Parts: sequence; structure tokens; C-alpha cells
Amino acid sequence: MYLEIVSPEATLFSGEVTSVTVPGVNGEFQMLQNHAPVLSLLQEGDVKIQGDVVIDEEFENKFSKGNNGETVLSIASGTIEMKDNKVIVLAD
Repeated sequence: MYLEIVSPEATLFSGEVTSVTVPGVNGEFQMLQNHAPVLSLLQEGDVKIQGDVVIDEEFENKFSKGNNGETVLSIASGTIEMKDNKVIVLAD
């Protein structure tokens, strides 16, 4: 599936991933390929990305590596939309 992470300053990441886990307002949830459409608010926490993730050098300092080899981006809040195997995270 295709993931795009957008902040007020720039597009932090865009590319193919295996899974995305986000901090929803009702708890953390994960999306995989062919997931049902989702529109949700996000709260403070970590966006965890699985797959062959290549971060643009300009934004490497915003991401870290998690315990399970995932790429992690900490956010204060945001929204997420998943539709037709495309995930868009609008992150603050």
C-alpha cells in the first residue's frame, strides 16, 4: 500500500509500505494492504511504519527506529485517511 505523511511544513514521507500503525483517539490501530476505508483523528503518539522505508535526508532527524525494526515518527495530533490502498497521514 502507498503511504504519504504530510506536515504543515512539507511531505515527510511518501512510498510503498507493508503496514502502518497509528495512535487513534480510541487507541492504536494498524492498517495493512486492502484494509477497509478509514477516516480517523489521531492523538499524540507514534506512527509506526513497516516495510522498506527510505526517508529523505532532509527529514531523517524526525524519524527513529523502533524495537521491531519499524520506522517511527512521533506526532502531537493529526488525521488519517485510508482508501483504495492509499494512506494519508496529516500530522502536527
